[in-house]
Amino acid sequence: MTARLIDGKRIAQHIQQQLHKTIQQRKNEHKRAPRLDVILVGDNPASTVYVRTKAEACRAVGMTSQIHKLPMETSQQQIEALIEQCNQNNHCDGILLQLPLPKHLNANLLLEKISIHKDVDGFHPYNLGRLAQGRPALCPCTPHGVMTLLKHYEIDTKGKEAVVVGASNIVGRPMAYELLAANSTVTICHRQTQNLADKIRLADILLAGIGNPHVIQTEWIKPGAVVIDIGFNRLANGKIVGDIDFKTAKEVASFITPVPGGVGPMTVATLLENTLKAQMSLENAHQFM
Repeated sequence: MTARLIDGKRIAQHIQQQLHKTIQQRKNEHKRAPRLDVILVGDNPASTVYVRTKAEACRAVGMTSQIHKLPMETSQQQIEALIEQCNQNNHCDGILLQLPLPKHLNANLLLEKISIHKDVDGFHPYNLGRLAQGRPALCPCTPHGVMTLLKHYEIDTKGKEAVVVGASNIVGRPMAYELLAANSTVTICHRQTQNLADKIRLADILLAGIGNPHVIQTEWIKPGAVVIDIGFNRLANGKIVGDIDFKTAKEVASFITPVPGGVGPMTVATLLENTLKAQMSLENAHQFM
């Protein structure tokens, strides 16, 4: 068996093409282009690259972006004030606080300051709560991007055993909520999980989002399983790999995502979708004010 490749890069490009058409049509109707405001604190090299990638993606679909680059020593209060400015700015449709933050800052408290209507990362407790209740509004980008891939490749989730490895609020937990909404039977594993290999062997759909290179062994994977590798790890030699050994796992799985080129591009595409969705929701809200 050789797995069918889930090409996230190609699907993301298609989504961005559709977004470009929609935004251009809205511009022809004299509507403003959506704007994403990104807050970047410090000089983390990876974060700097991610922010540049998001800004380039915005330009490609006809959106605008405003990068607020702040020094490492910026205080919690200063960032809260900036977030409130963005909340009140009618030209700002989405706010993204680039993580991770310097250690002296409390990310959870800052994320809660972002307007729920501009929370395009989907990390605010309100939006995570909506997702948990099966009433999604703005969804976390990576898990929602994964669901878009599963739908595109017509991968059946109903009643399937889905095992999510990783329990973060950014990936693991919202991924489990998304799968529950898609009628999967969900097991979520974390660092205290016992007999991890036995849990993984049950998975019809395996989703790995730990951030530990090749931590999941190929012999744990059920033959014919759908393998979604959300991990993104840079080795000492600069090579990017996932949490699963792609070369051997593709000989066992039925479908598999590569790293890079699988889930990563979908995260950015979903962020752009969320930004347009936020703008349109705010427009509708203003009509009834």
